[in-house]
Amino acid sequence: MGADGLGTVFTPSLEGMKHVKSDHGEMLTKPFLDVCKLILPVIDKFGAAMTLVKSDIGTRLENKYLSDPSKYNHLYTMIQEEVDAKTAKGSSSCTNCLLWLTRAMDFLVELFLNLLAHPDWTMSQACTDSYGKTLKKFHGWVASSYSTVVMKLVPDRKKFMEVISGPGNVSADMEQFCTTFPPFLEENHKFLPKSMSVSVPCFSCSCLSCKLRHYQYNKKGWQVESTMLDSICG
Repeated sequence: MGADGLGTVFTPSLEGMKHVKSDHGEMLTKPFLDVCKLILPVIDKFGAAMTLVKSDIGTRLENKYLSDPSKYNHLYTMIQEEVDAKTAKGSSSCTNCLLWLTRAMDFLVELFLNLLAHPDWTMSQACTDSYGKTLKKFHGWVASSYSTVVMKLVPDRKKFMEVISGPGNVSADMEQFCTTFPPFLEENHKFLPKSMSVSVPCFSCSCLSCKLRHYQYNKKGWQVESTMLDSICG
């Protein structure tokens, strides 16, 4: 729930999204990263199954921003800097960090959409379906086997929903999150170099096997091209 004890765990991030863009429509670094961090309480409720996603919440981006807040006030400044220097493809680059952070957030949006669309599904079903629609066909045997185990670690759906609800309307907040946040993620994907759309090693570990699958979700007249992150230590 919110820091004031009111609302759901989505409440702080929904408020934070109001400040992600500048008056001129530019993506601001700190507000965007803050929204990603504000959704961490939701990730925590998934338990061990989401540990890998939580580990990829943009630490390198935050450190780069803190090195010169004025220079890197706009999120894409550091990305363009690496593109110009031809260092964007490096596994330790901020560009790669933003790519995987965005994919991690895409994964959460996809999972929330599944929970909204299928109230009769167990948490394991929701996670497994999300995986099946996204990464499974691109993963090798090791990654697929690991993911099958991970899907069994997710918590009971009823308990999970009770924990994240608080006194607010969690379904309404979850839907608002899934409506409001994806356009920011899409903007990231469009700005990132096209060469980064292929599989690039995850920045957090050189031995991680990571893949991407796109699909479209049509809702209320707009489409979200969602991506899912899964990182498997080989």
